[in-house]
Amino acid sequence: MIQLKNILGRERLRRELGVARSLVERRRSADGAWRDPLLGQFVRPADLVFDIGAHVGDCTASLRRLEARVVAVEPQPALARALWILHGRDRQVVIEQVAIGADTTEAEMYLNLANPTTSSLSRDFINSAQYGREWRDQRWDETIMVPVTTLDALIARHGEPRFCKIDVEGYEATVLQGLSRPLAALSFEFTTIQRHVTLQALAECERLGAYRYNAALGANASLVHPNWLSAEEMGCWTEGLPEAANSGDIYAVRVDA
Repeated sequence: MIQLKNILGRERLRRELGVARSLVERRRSADGAWRDPLLGQFVRPADLVFDIGAHVGDCTASLRRLEARVVAVEPQPALARALWILHGRDRQVVIEQVAIGADTTEAEMYLNLANPTTSSLSRDFINSAQYGREWRDQRWDETIMVPVTTLDALIARHGEPRFCKIDVEGYEATVLQGLSRPLAALSFEFTTIQRHVTLQALAECERLGAYRYNAALGANASLVHPNWLSAEEMGCWTEGLPEAANSGDIYAVRVDA
């Protein structure tokens, strides 16, 4: 019994330290202030925005500085608690402790206790991380079951967003599978360890409607391309990136938006 309590105590400490690490990173980035000029290209005051994979809310903080209304979605209990502490009193922020996927169901989530922002519903993502130089120190050491809903269901509850940010560690294409209408603008994370997921996410966007694409690398507030690209051109660009580029976000704007 004492040994079990010690194990549970260590896991609780690791979880708390992981959340603390995420909060420290948020503070270092001034609550994600570097995002403000980038997101300001897509979001206007009073717009409804979905923050899918809100983590500890640095993107939510940026969106609120832009005076958007935010639905912040985060399935991890520890990070959802942090969101409630940071944004729970803000009437313009709705917090949903749920994952987003292709169907309304329940799914296993793989938790990285030391670095919870890399927790994922994608086993393929975790397998791919074993072969990425920037990911080899990451460990997914616990699983939990989380409720899953869809973007369509989220829209039915809250309304259609002007912009939707998706950052779900290799689950981006699956999230888009649960959407049946084109949004005015959206973004999704990509990594160089899962280029095939990027191509799948681009294909899902094209299924929804006519889009043009741009990208930002890492924590960079500037879009890479002077002109917006087709899905094929964006796919070729991401395929040609060196592994050291690691990650970034692709932005999609509906042609007739």
